[in-house]
Amino acid sequence: MAKVFPDGWRELEATGAAQREIETLGLLAAALPDDYTIYHSVHWTCLEQGFSIYGDVDFAVVNRAGDLLFIEQKSGFLNEGRDGLSKRQAGRSIQVAAEISRVLHVLGGKLAARLGDEQVRLEYLFYCPDYHIREPQSAGLEAARIVDASRRDRLAPLIREVLPAGEDAGRAATVHRFLRDVIRLEPDVSALIGHARSMITRVAGGLAQWARQLDFEPFRLRVEGTAGSGKTQLALAEYRAAVEAGKRPLYLCYNRPLADQFNRVAPAGGLALTFHSLCDRLLRAAGRAPDFSRADAFERLVEEAAALEPDETFRFDVLIVDEGQDFSERWRDLALRHAGPDARVLWLEDPLQNLYGRAPVALPGWVSLRADSNFRSPRAVVRLLRELLPEGGAIEAASPIASSEVSFLVYQDEAQMAERVKEAIRLCYSEGFRKEDLAIVSWRGREHSRLIALERLGANTLKHFTGEYDLLGEPRYTAGDVLVESVYRFKGQSAPAVILAEMDFGELDQAALRKLFVGATRAMMKLVVVLSADADRALKARLGQPAP
Repeated sequence: MAKVFPDGWRELEATGAAQREIETLGLLAAALPDDYTIYHSVHWTCLEQGFSIYGDVDFAVVNRAGDLLFIEQKSGFLNEGRDGLSKRQAGRSIQVAAEISRVLHVLGGKLAARLGDEQVRLEYLFYCPDYHIREPQSAGLEAARIVDASRRDRLAPLIREVLPAGEDAGRAATVHRFLRDVIRLEPDVSALIGHARSMITRVAGGLAQWARQLDFEPFRLRVEGTAGSGKTQLALAEYRAAVEAGKRPLYLCYNRPLADQFNRVAPAGGLALTFHSLCDRLLRAAGRAPDFSRADAFERLVEEAAALEPDETFRFDVLIVDEGQDFSERWRDLALRHAGPDARVLWLEDPLQNLYGRAPVALPGWVSLRADSNFRSPRAVVRLLRELLPEGGAIEAASPIASSEVSFLVYQDEAQMAERVKEAIRLCYSEGFRKEDLAIVSWRGREHSRLIALERLGANTLKHFTGEYDLLGEPRYTAGDVLVESVYRFKGQSAPAVILAEMDFGELDQAALRKLFVGATRAMMKLVVVLSADADRALKARLGQPAP
């Protein structure tokens, strides 16, 4: 059986053209031997003559030698005309031959630049499983490279004829890295904790591409990217590249849940942890155990670690600081001590996710890169945030997901709040989301949240962090069905359906707006907001809507 990347595709619940592609993927995975690897839904971008061109390849098949065959699939009805085959999509006509030619030109050029003097074969097939082509000779493509409805059963055999298995070659590893990295098939480390397989983010802006193509010395890059722009995907790509090159990367962030999730998907060979955990390791390596029973334990931890000079064990070839907006200038200086003399250093941040009100750190002389496109959150969520943020904020809607509008459920008191959350859960279930797809994100901290203290809400048992860790350092959770987290702990993560609950404020000031931004952008497909009557009035006032 052929290998498929990304995995988790069998569990996808798709409809329409997407479902037809999943069916094709199942056919190819079963019909091709393990000499082949299939990459599904490879998205790409390029700049051509000053214009951004967006496209996709439905399937890329790689043999043992690293040769490539691109498959373009068009389901449903096609048009045959003087200019060849075309397909109506999103209100416009797509010329099939031109689209395939552009793919071969653009991706072939990118791959050639990566391979240098080495060369690989680039082949293509066009697959239209629902349509009988009447005039193959006028389709604008080689008739032998077209698989229409009349010969669907020839797809897999034709792949093996056009692209024989070949022999193992060193260039194959470069081709696979190219398809995973440059064309942005990076695991999304913000996926909901507990998912068996990583979700896949299609980062059409390509931070993992653009940032890593920059070349300057010393490499000091500051990336200011909005939620869902791919900052952590960039961190993972940089981290993986360092490990593959035999170097040692260090990934630092503020939130423990984000560090835990990063460790689950990052390869062995580096170190990924929170800033405070790094301080803890420094002290323990020096034979000193921090006293966490003190009221000022974390402040004292930082000061004691600052008094130590990191040895070579704690110096790294690549340093990545994620959630940089949560770092102080003091922490900045302590983090940078761990970069070796020739290290690549990346600082990733989003000012709109600054929940702790810290001033931006100064990084004089660093190269800066902005990424304002959110590829994770539904467009309806981004539209709402742009209406609320001053001058639209630094965020652009770029998600391919067309979801329903944001749902608002208003409560008058604490008792009614719980009922509204139960209603929100039922709403998500009614739209096809499962309990493992759902996260309840509380506006309040763990100590003040009524929801986080509950074991059950109606027919649903609740899963929440106990505040403890097991012997392997993994967080302990209660045995519930639906995850409940505070907005502070869930920052840096996401879920297909999010209920932003216990949202209560009298004025939508900067602090409240940032917290709303963080909570809302955790949603990948569906957002339900459960808010107090006061918060509802303040929100409507900002939006210019009549008061309830």
